[in-house]
Amino acid sequence: MTITRVGVDIAKSVFHVHGVDRHDQVLWTGKYSRQKWLDALCRRVPVGAEIGIEACASSHHWARQLQARGYHVRLVAAQFVKPYVKSNKNDRVDAAAICEAMSRPHMRFVSIKTVVQQDIQATHRIREELVGQRTAKSNQIRGLVGEYGIVAPVGIQQLRKALPCWLEDAKNGLTDAFRILLNGLAEDLRHLDDRITSLDEQISQSVQQDPVASKLITLRGVGPLTASALAGALGNGKAFHRGRDFAASLGLTPRQHSTGGRDRLLGISKRGDGYLRKLLVHGARAVLCRVDDKEDNLSHWIKALRARKHANVSTVALANKTARMAWALVRHDMEFDSRLAAAAL
Repeated sequence: MTITRVGVDIAKSVFHVHGVDRHDQVLWTGKYSRQKWLDALCRRVPVGAEIGIEACASSHHWARQLQARGYHVRLVAAQFVKPYVKSNKNDRVDAAAICEAMSRPHMRFVSIKTVVQQDIQATHRIREELVGQRTAKSNQIRGLVGEYGIVAPVGIQQLRKALPCWLEDAKNGLTDAFRILLNGLAEDLRHLDDRITSLDEQISQSVQQDPVASKLITLRGVGPLTASALAGALGNGKAFHRGRDFAASLGLTPRQHSTGGRDRLLGISKRGDGYLRKLLVHGARAVLCRVDDKEDNLSHWIKALRARKHANVSTVALANKTARMAWALVRHDMEFDSRLAAAAL
């Protein structure tokens, strides 16, 4: 008997495997260390077999390692594995559940990311974390100076301008000890600004060198940051069968709660990549603010939508359309054409 399908429960140090043949008879179960599991799999499983892994930390790395050895790798989202976990949860049962889930004919799999895609996503994640730290730092400064009776102006740009004035003003009631602390906070804020600016420049340079991102930046409401993030999420676009599937993966399509033959659509699902969804929504909001003086097909579509829908609904609808157009440009190697932008995708 030959093993045709293997479910692998990966972890930091211990890996569990569950292999079956084409009749779903269990032929192999085992527990291996991180250093030995790959060699053990290559000895027991013939090249060309399907290997299933739950999409989690390091799963893309191991998927690329297995692909290089000639295996067909399937990454299964954790929420799709959970229904197949029998009885109590443990690593051995998880491996069996992964093996069962990947065998379903209509299972949806996670596309395997390349090293370049992971580099792009790592850059955006670091930048987003730094932006959060900068926001927290500015809020800390506002709260501390407020205890001394100083009201900080609205906006981080105004806060940057106010900090040197507070430090130099000898009559604002700040003690020498607190001025030293405030100067340190100002230095922290400047350091975060420099780090974010450096990453912004790195992202802009990568967009200029990436043909996919250069194509996506021609879309309305898409700047270097969004183009880079879209390129990292889309890859070659083959992971999604149509544009709506990509928009749904970003949580930009309605949730459905239908029964008895009556369709009921709710608000957007907000599933998937919240960071990319945020970028698309902010970009769409900027487009809506500047659409009045434009007369192309997409602008007419936006105006008509805005006339009958709430501004927030129109913004999300445009973000949805932008995601679908981005998929079409990448998947079919097209250039953006505003005359076709209002057509259904």
